[in-house]
Amino acid sequence: MLYTRRDLGKFALAAVPLAKGLANIDSKFGGVQIGAISYSFRNISDVNEIIKDMALIGLSEVELMSNHAETLAGAPQPAGRGGGGAGRGPGGNGAGRAQQAGAGPGGQGRGPGAAGAGRGPGQQAHVPRPLMTEEQIAAARARNKELHDWRVSVPMDTFKDVRKKFDDAGIDIAVLCYNMTEAITDEEIDYGFKMAKALGARAISSTTQVSVAKRIKPFAEEHKMMIGFHGHDATWDPNEFATPETFAKAMEQCPYFGVNLDIGHFTSANYDAIAYIKEHHDRITNLHLKDRTRDHGTNVPWGQGDTPIKQVLLLLKEKQYGFPANIEYEYGRPGMDTVVEVTKCYQFCKDVLS
Repeated sequence: MLYTRRDLGKFALAAVPLAKGLANIDSKFGGVQIGAISYSFRNISDVNEIIKDMALIGLSEVELMSNHAETLAGAPQPAGRGGGGAGRGPGGNGAGRAQQAGAGPGGQGRGPGAAGAGRGPGQQAHVPRPLMTEEQIAAARARNKELHDWRVSVPMDTFKDVRKKFDDAGIDIAVLCYNMTEAITDEEIDYGFKMAKALGARAISSTTQVSVAKRIKPFAEEHKMMIGFHGHDATWDPNEFATPETFAKAMEQCPYFGVNLDIGHFTSANYDAIAYIKEHHDRITNLHLKDRTRDHGTNVPWGQGDTPIKQVLLLLKEKQYGFPANIEYEYGRPGMDTVVEVTKCYQFCKDVLS
């Protein structure tokens, strides 16, 4: 059954007495864990509302954006777009890179795959982005100082309290999305892994650059935690994770390096998601589910693009790979209701797997 926003609103009125019951939700079908990246609810400013909406939809697993976790933990708000990565989604293709320092929370503004999402063929020059200069890195770190100082001083037990909010709603934090740019400090890289552990996550997903991966390596090895590099469709930029070759270059460096495969971006870049999953399933931390058109096309409602969402879900059911498949709602237009649309995507998954 597809709920309307009015239906979900009625449930929300009873959220307090229903809280105990919501802890029993289960969005695993045919052995395939369906969840959502919390970025999908980016137009909802209250993270507690996001938790409630996910539970009401019936999603029992989340890939939690770092800004959502940090907001619940009392972090200072970044100073403008990019101060700490604000405005970046999990797949933003380095856009605003010179403005950012540290992990991108992916709040309002550019969404995942910002270097291709919503752009038709030929609408933007395919030019690799230059690396940040030392001056740009210093400026980004200066803008990010308040958040940086909070990150390196906050007790990790604070995030256990954040975890409890999701536990109480019956939602498992399987993955922490913590985006990193050239301006991130080593302290903040270490903090990201510690935060993920405190939240109970089993892996980190990250939009970052190939050149940054070597700085992440010692921390992944120290914490013995997988990090899945998020792919997008910027195949023209060798410093962005977009091609099988860029993923391979990272994975050969460290056994804890893996892939957060966004099957929408992968399809938009004209690659075969089914074949890639079969070959590299042991290094995939999680999937992002969305529908896009080929040739660096746009996000569209599920079933209207070229992404083999149904075939991917059936493959996961057949092979029982075990990693979560997370809804990433991106095709929205003004006037569309996020909760209703995510519910439609969830129903799509249920219909395929049930």
